[in-house]
Amino acid sequence: MPANKYALLRYRIIDDCLTNKGRKFPTKEDMQYACEQALYGSSGERISISTIEKDMWAMKNEGELGYYAPIAYSKLEKGYYYENSEYTIKEISLSEEDKEAIRFAANTLFQFKDLAIFDQFGSAIQKIMDRLSISPEIQDEAIERFVQFENTPMAKGTDLLPILLQAIKETREVRFRHTSFANEHETERQLHPYLLKEYRNRWYVIGKDVDGGKVKTFGLDRISDLSIRENYFTVDKGFDPEVLFKYSFGITAGGKPEKVVLKFAPQEGRYVKAQPLHPTQKIIKDNDDGLTIELKVIPSYELKATVRSFGDKVLVLEPLELI
Repeated sequence: MPANKYALLRYRIIDDCLTNKGRKFPTKEDMQYACEQALYGSSGERISISTIEKDMWAMKNEGELGYYAPIAYSKLEKGYYYENSEYTIKEISLSEEDKEAIRFAANTLFQFKDLAIFDQFGSAIQKIMDRLSISPEIQDEAIERFVQFENTPMAKGTDLLPILLQAIKETREVRFRHTSFANEHETERQLHPYLLKEYRNRWYVIGKDVDGGKVKTFGLDRISDLSIRENYFTVDKGFDPEVLFKYSFGITAGGKPEKVVLKFAPQEGRYVKAQPLHPTQKIIKDNDDGLTIELKVIPSYELKATVRSFGDKVLVLEPLELI
């Protein structure tokens, strides 16, 4: 009997759990939690353990799916795994049921895209619907030949997101090894994780460094050997993400914001008007000579890199240090 749409989506989520290098040997409870979070959110419906057991049985035995997933249980690790460590159902061609499940999920998301909780994902949802509106056939070869979508590479370290989110929700300390971007030096860190933040397709965790006692930011792509400890912590009362990042440009937080005045050539000015550099952006002057804007931000490496990317088409007017 063909699996229903939700079952097909759960199979993909279970596959993600079994191929997650950051958290090997997931339990049935781990897979149950992952499916609930992905399909219903923290306040949605619940999925029974028996459903997860039936899903794994189907993945292993239902030939109609187009594969026989080599799922096994490790008594030593007390969790599940693929006997072939390189196996994944992602490499298998989509069946008609899979395609219908994708359309079903996309249409469901589209119905709720205007809700406030989806503000940050609106463009991604719209991109999916644009693809389906061009052709409802998921694997239409003409799309590959004649239409080019922006291809954003998968950020390294995203497999750590569920572990860190669990630690944040449970206010538990984490331990990991971190490789410095500046000198490639590796250190062991203990962190009270407060917040996960994405910037330009890279993920970061912000929290209090146990040894230094200060709030720091770590790129997930520079983290290895992550584990949750038994130690619980209390979030500092003074930590407020809205305040911390209000004037940040990029991922850099902390410091005193300054007035930054930039003048752009006419063509670049039109781009900056259409795609503001920062929420604090104000237009000071806009004429045939170009566009002059004001930002209130913390000068950072990300700000300097962005300004430099415009080359000689931008002039820094303030502050003197940035000039």
